[in-house]
Amino acid sequence: MTQTKQLTVIIEREDDGYVSLCPELDIASQGDTIEEARSNLIEALELFFETADASEIERRFNNEVLVERVEVKVG
Repeated sequence: MTQTKQLTVIIEREDDGYVSLCPELDIASQGDTIEEARSNLIEALELFFETADASEIERRFNNEVLVERVEVKVG
């Protein structure tokens, strides 16, 4: 039976493409479009889970990821 896991994905524009990051595992990928960057990151994450042993997953996994917006003074 296949399990699933909910992970955070952050996608940022960089030059002519996009960079995608999963902060829980510090795994990144890229693509020419948002969809491609997301898809490539999902592929990289699935390959990681297929090949990493349990101790590596536990060592790398950080479940205390907070994504917030803050207001700052700029002038």
